[in-house]
Amino acid sequence: MSQRHTGTRVANLLQFRWVAGAVSGLIAGVGMGTVFHAGANLMPFIGALYGWPTVVGGWVVHLVNSVVAGLLFAVIISRPILREQTASTAETVAAGVVYAAAIGLVSTGILLPISMNVLGVQSFPEPLVPLPGMLGTFLVIVSVGVAHLVYGLILGTAYARVKSYQAPETTVAGG
Repeated sequence: MSQRHTGTRVANLLQFRWVAGAVSGLIAGVGMGTVFHAGANLMPFIGALYGWPTVVGGWVVHLVNSVVAGLLFAVIISRPILREQTASTAETVAAGVVYAAAIGLVSTGILLPISMNVLGVQSFPEPLVPLPGMLGTFLVIVSVGVAHLVYGLILGTAYARVKSYQAPETTVAGG
């Protein structure tokens, strides 16, 4: 009987972490997308990387990516050593910021240049922003950095909050 109860607890816990990851990824994606859209009008460009060069296309692919990233965050942060290090909301937020910074480095430093090369794009489409030259480029870089910071802050906060609503049967210590 206790093995079945333990199996149920584990299944509930895993299901809950998936839900927490997906929900927090979606919420963080909305915040990050708002910065992308308002800061440098990047949504059509994001959509273009997936063959859908519109604001709607950018939002759709961005939010799907955000949910996937949230799920991956849940998997990573659920590892025993990290779970112990992220017991408080502040620690979970810090983990979210570090995670988002890593995503930013990988996505803009590795995946974006590869995608642009595959698509045959030599530079960002102009005008991404209504500012010319280096000032426009600087605004895009700042917007991407701020957007990833916003994603991490919201992801960590939302994950900690959603995690606090954990179902009682997943927190039972004994059989």
